[in-house]
Order: sequence, then C-alpha cells, then structure tokens
Amino acid sequence: MKNFEIGEEIETTVVQISNDTVFIDLGLKSEGFVDKAEFLDEEGNCTINEGDKIKVYYVSTNRDELHFTTKLKGENAGNELLEKAFQTKLPIEGHVEKEIKGGFEVKIGTTKAFCPYSQMGYKNREEPSAYIGRTLPFVITEYKNDGKNIIISNRQFLEDEENSKVLKLSSQLIVDTIVEGTVKSIQSYGAFVDVQGFQTLLPISEISHTRIKDVSEILSIGQKIKAKIINADWNTAKPDRSKISISMKALEKDPWEANSQINVGEKISGKIARITSFGLFVNLKPGIDGLVHISDIENASLNTNLNKLFKVEDTFDVIVEKVDVAEKRISLKPASSVEQDKEAEKYMSNQSEDDGDTYNPFAALLKK
Repeated sequence: MKNFEIGEEIETTVVQISNDTVFIDLGLKSEGFVDKAEFLDEEGNCTINEGDKIKVYYVSTNRDELHFTTKLKGENAGNELLEKAFQTKLPIEGHVEKEIKGGFEVKIGTTKAFCPYSQMGYKNREEPSAYIGRTLPFVITEYKNDGKNIIISNRQFLEDEENSKVLKLSSQLIVDTIVEGTVKSIQSYGAFVDVQGFQTLLPISEISHTRIKDVSEILSIGQKIKAKIINADWNTAKPDRSKISISMKALEKDPWEANSQINVGEKISGKIARITSFGLFVNLKPGIDGLVHISDIENASLNTNLNKLFKVEDTFDVIVEKVDVAEKRISLKPASSVEQDKEAEKYMSNQSEDDGDTYNPFAALLKK
C-alpha cells in the first residue's frame, strides 16, 4: 500500500457512489473514499457522477481504508496538519466564534485563527452578525510562529471553488448543447436560469418564435425548462465574468418551414406587432411578421410618427407582395378590409342581377 502524507493532494476518478460514501481510484488494490456529504448541494443533491475527475487530500488510514477529503475538518487539525494545509492550500473547516476588531475569530480544532472582514463571503456577502456561530470552509493564507498567528480566508476558498466549477463546466456546457434548468428570476428582458449550478440568461427574444410582451406570462420561478446553449463565454481566470445564453426557441420548429402557407397576392388580416420609424411590422402567423413600408401607408410620409396613427395589436389588412424565405422577410402592402371586400362583392352582385352581366355605374346612379 502506498504511503500518503497527511494533506497530500491527488487528482483521481470517482469509481462508485453509495448512500453515504464516494469511492475513488488510487491505482492500488484498495480504493480510497470520501464522505458523500462533501459533495451534496443545498438541496441534498449529489454534484458529482461516477467517472468524474476530482481533487482530494489524504487524511488518515483506518483498517486499510484510505480516507480522503475535499476539505479538512477542524477536529482533525493539529499544528502539523495546519502547516501542511497552509503549504498545499488544503481547504479547512472552522467555526466562527465571534466578531473582533477588523474581522472574526475562528476556531479550527483547538487553534484560533483570524479572518478579516474582507475575506469573509464572496458574491452575496451578508452582515457580519450572520456569520457568527457557523462552520465554514477556509484557506490558510498566513501561518506564523508555529501556528500562533494564523490568518484565513473564506473568500479565497469560494473563489477557488468557483474556478474549479467553471473549469469543469466549460468542457460540458458548450454551444449547441441541450440542457435542463430551473428558472431562478424573471426580468423584463428575459429570465435567469440555473443550469448545473451556473446562472445562465434566457433572453425574452429566445423564449419563443411567437412575440412575447411579458415574460411572467410564459415562465414562473421554479419552473423546469429545456433549452439549447447559443452562446458560451467562459473566463477561467475570472469565473464571475463567464456568461452563457440559452434559447428555448431553438428547440421549436421554425415557423418559416411552413412558409408555403403564405403566398404572394394573398390577403391577410393581421395585427401590428411592432411600429418603427420606417414602417409597420404585421404579424401574419405565429412567429412570422411582414413589413409594410411607410411609403406605402396612406396619409404618411417619411417624417410621419407612425406611433400617432397606429397602436400595437391594431388589426391591419395587407396583401403579400413578396416572400424571401432565405432572408426570412415578407413585404406587404396595405389592403382594404375583408368586410369592405364582402360589401363590395355583395353590392356588385346585386347590381349584376338587376342590370344583366354588365354593370353600368351611370345607370345605377340614374336609378337613384
């Protein structure tokens, strides 16, 4: 059996996960193990899988079983191990005893350590009183006078953990990957979705091909969704600057694939979807809009403010002038309403019955 030094760091592979233990490959006849509790998130879900690569530290041997950890527990921390933890940056748990001048007094086993205010917490910092009485992970940043002067950092541990997570996720969450996530918050411009512990952005324009005015009408906090990654900008040096954008729309069938349902010359009664300085976008079918240029709109010029003449959701009758499937563009012309067409057809039909096949407008006027 290989002799490991206490605090020795190794990178290994997860072999098996049981109810309370994670077994790791040591390249020996026996396997090492780590307490499964170290890999559980806030909801009690295990954050690793069999076959994953993990970094652990040797703690002890008990009946030929080699015990490893991702962070050292305070009760196991003697001076020798604390110095080793300082040298190897081995994470260590400490109990926050009280608030003192400049920071906190933290107990690591029987040893006292100091954590400055600036080194407690990371992204979502709390009031100092919120940390008192909690057992938290730290990294030893200074070890002097045989352990009489120890300075520790919770922030450094959290930053290192974030770096490791980003490094792992950067190889998994790549563009075109289909992922499942949970909606965490809803904004006017979209929603933030948790994907494997990483916050991703689902823009409002990527929720559906159908135009959406209010995200909360479609999504709710806690909702499970499936989406495709459309952008992944990983920054392993500064993980908090990494960004991922996802799209639910990318998993929907493109409405333009059914473009044969819209034909040149067809008259459609649609609704105004957008008003711009150069014209009106009219929704013809779910996910498909066409443009009526301002030069084709009656009583309008290039300087006309169309917002004063029209409103979004107004009904607008158009004739399809041109369909460009490659560019996903449709040109429209204003048209008389369907009701007007029916009235005109009815009127012409009545006149035809009275005067034969040829309609004479002058004769019709004389009859009046």
